[in-house]
Amino acid sequence: MMPEERPVPAPPVPGPLSGSPGAIESALRGLDGLAELEVSEHVARFDAAHAALTDALSSIDKV
Repeated sequence: MMPEERPVPAPPVPGPLSGSPGAIESALRGLDGLAELEVSEHVARFDAAHAALTDALSSIDKV
């Protein structure tokens, strides 16, 4: 006897961010102009973008 096949549930659909709607775009805009900066200044820009993106992503599951 074959086991009964069960339907595979659909993956969850991400909802809107609970924070500022433009948080991701703003974080990415912070990386604009890197080519004009000294490489030593890139770290601060990447750190700021990473922190902003982490905040935005952590708010996805919060309502």
